[in-house]
Amino acid sequence: MGSLTGKVAVVTGASRGIGKGIAIALAEQGATVYVTGRTVAAGTYPLPGTVGETAAECDRRGGKGIAVQVDHANDEQVAALFEQVAREQGRLDILVNNAFALPEDLTEPKPFWEKPLSNWEMVDVGVRSNFVAAWHAARIMTPQKSGLIVAISGYVGVTYTYGVVFGTCKSAVDRMARDMAIELQPHGIASVSLWQGLTLTERAQRNLERNPDMKKLTVTNPLVGCSPEFPGRVIAALAADPAVMKRSGGTFITAEVAQDYGITDVDGKVIPSLRAQRGAPIWQPIAEAGNGR
Repeated sequence: MGSLTGKVAVVTGASRGIGKGIAIALAEQGATVYVTGRTVAAGTYPLPGTVGETAAECDRRGGKGIAVQVDHANDEQVAALFEQVAREQGRLDILVNNAFALPEDLTEPKPFWEKPLSNWEMVDVGVRSNFVAAWHAARIMTPQKSGLIVAISGYVGVTYTYGVVFGTCKSAVDRMARDMAIELQPHGIASVSLWQGLTLTERAQRNLERNPDMKKLTVTNPLVGCSPEFPGRVIAALAADPAVMKRSGGTFITAEVAQDYGITDVDGKVIPSLRAQRGAPIWQPIAEAGNGR
């Protein structure tokens, strides 16, 4: 039995990339994982991966994967997802808000006025989508007096990375996780935000191949990158930690939480914290913040 046997998770945006890695890592610890995303048929998206393929890999890893096609810009589809979880499982233990509308020109070195206004979609699926999913999750978690909501963020919360809208989104995600923690605290539900550095997803590897100069930058240096499963290993440890409420409201560097729990990447590599190079989180756990919170 894994540390999450009997637990139920929702991982948004898990057709591929970080979401897929997190879903697989949670399933490896025995969780039932609802895998959401828009891609259900191979070849319909420029990058490989479907919700069904991720769910099947969850099964192979020892948990249970349940694929659900969800466009997280569509509130009705999101509501239907959580209704399905409540109906089929009667509980929800973990929500990982990972879905994010990444534009193709994200890493292009252009100023905001030379990129399309449609890049604002990152706010719709990346900030608003986090709130909507957490709203539904909280309605399942509060009666059971337990749960963990995780936002996937990054050093971009305090350091310029890629562009104006991207930085705005990740800063907002950190603050949202913080304030949710205050309102969720009486119900025994933890809310945290995790800062990822470079994660070697399908998209990241493609971008590095297209622009080798990116490998010279601290932000996109593969030597400090991690696999997509690494953050999932950290989230699994958080979800299994009976003292996780002590962390609620905090923004954490994933690599530092991994060191706290003795977690390495899938190949045994210790992922370094880039706190010194890229900055420190603003928000501390509410348990440590005193009256100012």
